[in-house]
Amino acid sequence: MVGYRSALFPDTVLLSAKIDIVRLFYYSYGLSYEDIEKGLPQIDTSKTLIREVCPPFLSGVECRPGKYRRSDGLCNNLKHPTWGAAMAPFQRLIGPLYADGINAPRISVTGRDLPLSRVVSRTLHPDDGFHDHAGTVMVIAWGQFMDHDFTLTGTPLDPINRNDPEECCKRPLHLKHPYCNEIRVPDDDYFYRLFNVKCIDFVRGFPSPRAGCKLGSRTQFNTLTGVIDGNTIYGVKEMFTRKLRAGFGGLLRMNPVFQEYGLKDLLPLKLDIPDEGCTRPNKSMFCFEAGEIRVNEQLVLTCMHTMLAREHNRLAGKLATINPHWDDETLFQEARRINVAIIQHITYNEFLPILLGKEVMEKFGLILRKDGYWDGYDSNINPSIIDAFASAAFRFGHSLLPTAVERWSKAHKFIASKRLSDLIRRPYDLYRAGVFDEYLMGLMNQVAQAMDDSITQEVTNHLFKKEGSRFGMDLVSFNMQRGREFGIPGYMEFRKFCGLPVSHSWEEMAGSMSNETIIRYSSIFEHPADIDLWSGGVSERSLPGSMLGPTFACIIATQLSYIRRGDRFWYELPNQPSSFTLEQLQELRKAKLSRLICDNTDLIDTVQIYPMVLPDHEINPRVACKSGIIPSIDLTKWADYGQDYSPHQYDFNTNVIHRKRRSADAQDDQVTEQIRVYEFYESKIPPMKIHNQKEALEAKDLANDTFFYEKLEASIPKLKENEKDDVEQIKNNKSFSTESYEGDYEDESDEKDELEENEENEENIESEKSSLAIGEENAKKDAEFVQNPEGLLKEVEEAFNENNRYINKQQENIQNDDRPRAPKTKKFSKDFDSAGELFKEVHSLLNKKINEPDETNHSWKIEYQNPIV
Repeated sequence: MVGYRSALFPDTVLLSAKIDIVRLFYYSYGLSYEDIEKGLPQIDTSKTLIREVCPPFLSGVECRPGKYRRSDGLCNNLKHPTWGAAMAPFQRLIGPLYADGINAPRISVTGRDLPLSRVVSRTLHPDDGFHDHAGTVMVIAWGQFMDHDFTLTGTPLDPINRNDPEECCKRPLHLKHPYCNEIRVPDDDYFYRLFNVKCIDFVRGFPSPRAGCKLGSRTQFNTLTGVIDGNTIYGVKEMFTRKLRAGFGGLLRMNPVFQEYGLKDLLPLKLDIPDEGCTRPNKSMFCFEAGEIRVNEQLVLTCMHTMLAREHNRLAGKLATINPHWDDETLFQEARRINVAIIQHITYNEFLPILLGKEVMEKFGLILRKDGYWDGYDSNINPSIIDAFASAAFRFGHSLLPTAVERWSKAHKFIASKRLSDLIRRPYDLYRAGVFDEYLMGLMNQVAQAMDDSITQEVTNHLFKKEGSRFGMDLVSFNMQRGREFGIPGYMEFRKFCGLPVSHSWEEMAGSMSNETIIRYSSIFEHPADIDLWSGGVSERSLPGSMLGPTFACIIATQLSYIRRGDRFWYELPNQPSSFTLEQLQELRKAKLSRLICDNTDLIDTVQIYPMVLPDHEINPRVACKSGIIPSIDLTKWADYGQDYSPHQYDFNTNVIHRKRRSADAQDDQVTEQIRVYEFYESKIPPMKIHNQKEALEAKDLANDTFFYEKLEASIPKLKENEKDDVEQIKNNKSFSTESYEGDYEDESDEKDELEENEENEENIESEKSSLAIGEENAKKDAEFVQNPEGLLKEVEEAFNENNRYINKQQENIQNDDRPRAPKTKKFSKDFDSAGELFKEVHSLLNKKINEPDETNHSWKIEYQNPIV
């Protein structure tokens, strides 16, 4: 079995060998459970072969405080660099309960085997279809999105078809992976017997080395970070994060599939290993790519990924407008930092209160402050994910899953529904224009299933079904099997941990769950202590004001407390390199899920204030996105002029022309090429005002939120009000007025001055007439732009190029003429590595201008023209 290796650790075989060493100690010296859990970890392995294969990041990491998180989560805690990092072991609230004390999955307290996972699934968790009274499917959507931010157990995948776990059922014993732990199906199964299914593939999680590679019982590792850091969007490996980025403007790569309709982008296509996590009907269909591999697990989850990726690009675009001197890296990191803070705030301010209730939130210190900083960081708190949280408690949402997912119109009317099993690993509906918004509307209007022991057959019989198949896998059986192979103690042990009454007989369980459920448990389990944590947790009666029972509420609240108190980058904290200013923090507290939906959809214009709760006229009314009732974050609080820029010296305008060009990238047939034009003015003469918002909005949609946009006019670049527009001079066949030249003017006669004054008056009259005509022409162009935006943009580009040629020609003529030279104009033709370098150059020129005054200071202008590929 040496050929089986983990893609995450260099040598899984040697890690398994460590377990064999522990087993050898156990049998040789008759070690007790306490010896294994507390004694063996004290043995120094630094001078053994174990140390040589210990992963480097567990051996010691040098950390330096910084403003931005690492993608892999290392160095969040400066004293304990691996706490909360990707690849760190799950932590435990209670010691493991393995059958052999070391590695073998849990068995009954009687010493016999537990009931088959499939038997527990079909007996305790039938599909009864009860609905919740207030919660919407958005609760499930946000919960699953957050779950994929927290946890992913490292397991072997089928090397041929990476959709599935390692194939176990069909292989002979000598070819099976050593981690195979198949789910056996009884012969009398009401569903699977129809298809002669006797076994469901399942593999154990890879064993994880402990900190310093100490000895002990089997532990598992989390491939994701243990804090809320948006790795669903950005990934946990720096190399993969780079792959997700556009490489300019701080943006993420997106797929402008609806560009011609002016609709927002979708996620990029998954072209590398396209079958991974995706059921493709044919080779021409592709799923989506995001920071987390399970983005296509179900269409609702894909919608959440898309919305948050769009939000990142929206933030980056606005920050670029506010801080045009920021380079790509700064824009990306700042947009990411804000986006993560928004996710943290919505999770604790909207999601957890619905899930846990106010009383539990107060007990565990989860209520957010309304103002000021929260100085609650504790470097002694490990935010790494708890095994019981990952394998059981935060899988509560499986109880809420609907049988079908609904689409609703912007008028909040039902359109259609689709079976959940038909949307699992099949997100292709999103390729239809407008459907993304309809699913988002459905998430806000469709009522969720009740939080109880009833689970839809869409995931107990049809999970991950293959194309054309009539059956799939069983998610409930997976939950049970995962908990047992993790060595998770039974449900009663966690009630004891949480200070709840523990039942030693079936009669004592009365009151904690329905009598019918207790009877069903007694029919297949030998003792209450044998009940699996996930099964018992979803079957409990809910706490008042909470969706959960007391055991799951306790475990989830404990974990979320660790995440908040153990995250050095938590958005409310003061006195950290990553801390927001108080003004910025107050803006972040305005974040709402309803605002995310409004800002990142095309057609939705009314939402309820809290989308995770059904709309109510009095307590949760639907309001218009543009009403102002749902606040927006004011990103001008992030304005940063830097040491080399003073807003008192000059202002700027930015224009961007977009044109299509062929791309060498096989993924994008066409990309947009940007020509960015910066214009800087002295602050005493403000830039020209934007007066055509309609055209700006249309251009913004056309370009799919790439970079940032101001007014696109037929006369680019814009000049100051007291200067002639070069494009107009081209149209009217006029030259520069003498007023726009600089130099040492010689004394001339009064008659010449009077003649020039008369000529100037005539030109002003003609200019006024021309302005009226241009106003009418611009109004006409507004209408044309809506019908044919690409045509007008090409006209803009042609005018721009003609303008440049005209300026160059005028300057060549001036050099051969005795007339005064044209205004001082610096044209930058070289490429700058960042906008910051450009600002430094402009700043130095402005200082030079101040030190070298002349009579035409008021019309001094600087341009930067640079094609950006």
